[in-house]
Amino acid sequence: MAQRHGTEFRKEAVRLALTSGLTRKQIAADLSIGFSTLNKWVQQDRHEELMSGPHDDQAEEIARLRKENRILREEREILKKATVFFVSQK
Repeated sequence: MAQRHGTEFRKEAVRLALTSGLTRKQIAADLSIGFSTLNKWVQQDRHEELMSGPHDDQAEEIARLRKENRILREEREILKKATVFFVSQK
């Protein structure tokens, strides 16, 4: 399968998704890409940042760890809400 979008396009799409304040659905529609594609790119970007390894600069390392912490908290909250939803469906 051919790669339709270059690295710079993907980086810009992820940057927009994380900083623009628009919904991901709106950004995906504006860029003529699939919503799931945009979500996949954002997840890959987060994963690459988190797995980039230790940094020499302590301030940069602290910022990276705080970001990782925030992401993990967000994911935990989503899982809690999903659990409540599925339990209430019984």
